[in-house]
Amino acid sequence: MLTIYHNPRCSKSRQTLSLLQDQGLEPEIVLYLETAPSTETIALLLKKLSIGARQLLRRGEQEYKDQSLADTSLSEQQLIAAMAKYPKLIERPIVINGERAAIGRPPEAVLEII
Repeated sequence: MLTIYHNPRCSKSRQTLSLLQDQGLEPEIVLYLETAPSTETIALLLKKLSIGARQLLRRGEQEYKDQSLADTSLSEQQLIAAMAKYPKLIERPIVINGERAAIGRPPEAVLEII
């Protein structure tokens, strides 16, 4: 099953969804800002992406500064908990295809997992 963690207000997210649809694919759309993923889900996403929590953080968000997430002593679990509490911190879009996932930056990056 193909899934996209989507923010309709984000141009890269819209471009990625459009790219998938142009390929004849209709992914399940998860509006992650409305329904924040659990810490377990974020940990699973990180595993599928093969990256650490810090690499999934959006550093330009106000919550990043407010929560002092630049602090390198924070654990993976603390960073994951922050993303679960403030889903705006999660880099977008994320496309999942089975056990593989990719961040749509650039949107064409998701084609590698299809």
